[in-house]
Amino acid sequence: MSKPLRLGTRASPLALWQAHHVADLLRRAVPDLAIEFIHIETTGDQIRDKPLSQIGGDGLFTKQIQLAVQENRADVAVHSLKDLPTFAVDGLTLAAVPMRGPTGDAFVSQRHRSFDTLPIGATVATSSLRRRAQILHRRPDLKLVDMRGNVETRLRKLEEQNLDATVLAQAGLERLGLANVITEILDPAWMLPAVGQGALGLECRTADSVTTDLLRLLDHPPTAHAVRAERAMLRALGGGCQVPIGAKTIFKDHSLTLCGAVLSPDGSKRIASDISGPLADSESLGRRLAETLLQQGAKNLLK
Repeated sequence: MSKPLRLGTRASPLALWQAHHVADLLRRAVPDLAIEFIHIETTGDQIRDKPLSQIGGDGLFTKQIQLAVQENRADVAVHSLKDLPTFAVDGLTLAAVPMRGPTGDAFVSQRHRSFDTLPIGATVATSSLRRRAQILHRRPDLKLVDMRGNVETRLRKLEEQNLDATVLAQAGLERLGLANVITEILDPAWMLPAVGQGALGLECRTADSVTTDLLRLLDHPPTAHAVRAERAMLRALGGGCQVPIGAKTIFKDHSLTLCGAVLSPDGSKRIASDISGPLADSESLGRRLAETLLQQGAKNLLK
C-alpha cells in the first residue's frame, strides 16, 4: 500500500488496546505495513451521565467510526462486535472477525468471595440491561445501580461509592492486564454473554478491495461462524445492542450449538432455548433459534 492504513478507533484504553492488537495482527501478516490510528469520539463517549438505554438508538459506539470510513477519513473501523448493530450500512462491509477472546462476564468485588455469597440487598453496579435482567432473575433481592465509564473508572467507582460489586466483561479486564481484580467468572448457564462479546469486528469500504483482501487475512472462521449465528438470532428477534438478550456459542468438531435467552428488563421472566447444527449453517441456526424464542413468547418481552 502506498499510504498508511488508517484504523478508526475510539480513544478509550480498551478501544486503543483493540486497535493496536489489530495493527499487530496486520503487521504479522504483512511485515512493514504502515499503520495510522484515527481517534474518533462517539455518541456513547460524549454522553456519560445517562444509562445507555436512556440515550436511545443503536450504534452509540460505532456510528461515528463508520462515518469516518464512509467519508474516507479512515480505512478500517475497529469495533467491539457486541457494540455493532446487526443491520448493514451502505458502502461498508464487515470484512473480518479475528479470533475471539474470552466471552465471560466477570464478577468483581473487594468484599465478597462470589456472586452467590452476596448478602440480601447488596448493591451491584452495571450499565448493561442484559446483565441487570439476568442478575435480577437469579437474585431479585439485590439492588442494581447504573455505572458508566471505562473499565478503570468503574473499578475506581466501585471503591469510591462503597458498592458491593460490579460485573464487567472478562475480555476487557484481561486485555487491560486487570485479570487480578476478577473475583469470579459467572456461570454462563444463567449469565449468558452479549451477542458478539469478546470478539472484534473490522469494517471497511465495500469498494476498497485492497483493504478488504488485507483484512480477510485476519478472519478466524470459527469465530466468524459463531458471531454470524449470534447476530442472525439478534437480528431476527428485532433486538438491538441495548436489550436483555444473551447468547453463547459452543463448538464441537464441525458443529455449532447456539444458546439464547430473552428476559424482561426486571428479570422476572426468562425465555431460553438452544439449537445445534453444522457450522456452515450458522446464520440459519441463529434465525431458527430466534423463531423458537419468539414462539415461546419472547416477542412480548421485547416490547
